[in-house]
Amino acid sequence: MTSPDTKKKLPRKELPADARIETLAVREGLPATQWGENSEALFLTSSFNHPDAATAAARFANEEEAFVYSRFTNPTTMMFERRLAALEGTEAAIATASGMSAILLLLMGLLKSGDHVVCSHSVFGSTISLLQNQFGKFGVQVTFVSQTDVQQWRDAVQPNTKLLFAETPSNPLTEVCDIRALADIAHAAGALLAVDNCFCTPALQQPIKLGADLIVHSGTKYLDGQGRVLAGAVCGTDAIVNGPLMAALRGGGMSLSPFNAWVVLKGLETLSIRMAAQSANALQLAQWLEQQPGVDTVYYPGLPSHPQHALAMAQQNGCGGAVVSFTTKPATGPVTVSGPAGLDEASLRLRQAAFHAIDQTRLCSITSNLGDTKTLITHPASTSHGRLSETQRLAAGITQGMIRVAVGLEHIDDLKADLARGLDTLNV
Repeated sequence: MTSPDTKKKLPRKELPADARIETLAVREGLPATQWGENSEALFLTSSFNHPDAATAAARFANEEEAFVYSRFTNPTTMMFERRLAALEGTEAAIATASGMSAILLLLMGLLKSGDHVVCSHSVFGSTISLLQNQFGKFGVQVTFVSQTDVQQWRDAVQPNTKLLFAETPSNPLTEVCDIRALADIAHAAGALLAVDNCFCTPALQQPIKLGADLIVHSGTKYLDGQGRVLAGAVCGTDAIVNGPLMAALRGGGMSLSPFNAWVVLKGLETLSIRMAAQSANALQLAQWLEQQPGVDTVYYPGLPSHPQHALAMAQQNGCGGAVVSFTTKPATGPVTVSGPAGLDEASLRLRQAAFHAIDQTRLCSITSNLGDTKTLITHPASTSHGRLSETQRLAAGITQGMIRVAVGLEHIDDLKADLARGLDTLNV
């Protein structure tokens, strides 16, 4: 078989070796076609022609790097993959149809029956469900631990542990894990560390520099930045990405469409300036929320009151990110909301207060997505984490009074006024 060193490769753009992230975000990809287009081309095709049968055979045998079939090779998709890998500082990236399909691809490519995973309690609810309910059916074991307690991660490792999986900051509590410490634990056990970098993106945090082996993205969020398409990706070494992960993608077909790849590719061009501006808005909003009488606790890594503030500032380029969560104080008076079976009155009062604060907004969009230029507001316990049991939610610190705000680019004073409309009229 042809070795990687002798295999005919697709060309790369000529960029300075020391190009910074802002430059890579607008320039990395593939060279222009013979037509000399300035904006990246969109290749809407399912397959690609070959000059002769022998060349087709060589390309299908992976002896020559070429575009074969858009389920696993497409120029537009490759431009997105190369650009994201450059931003994350990894050797390669592989694009998928959504953030959850990126996690699915990661688990399918790396795990088998009998393997063990250590995962934070605080990851996205669908990630918990995928690991526990879906992969559990196929004999993959999982232990959930505290996001922030390094000793729990260490104690959970078993002889069959193959993967540690963390999301930092977490959704929605913005808990921050010590990436370098978890990488050391994983590597001492012969396992890999995967980090979901959705909240920070490479504009604020590059987990690979802190020892992580793999980085997962929901491109649906900040990479696109305007809530237009679904997308996902896994970044890592060439051996893993173009080895077991590519094999799983070719067989499983969780591929990113070229159109969606093109949209997210263009979104990457403004990633750094969007993250800076939205994070600045989020910090001001978090500081304001701490002063509101109807607010109990504010969760934002940029605040000195955040339990992992110092760690977040060290890992996240001195920035707190653009997601703020907070809990309301419980409503008084008659309970007028319903909830899942088993919720006690205290929880229902928290839910009622949170619903009231959300429903009084006029600017914020009530939706469970995040990463948009528009500010989005949601009640995690009934949306993103609604399919978990109340026990699972509480283990992750998600109460019925919690509200998550993914801060956008509106004027900060308008956002404060929008939230004040509900917070100032809470019956607390």
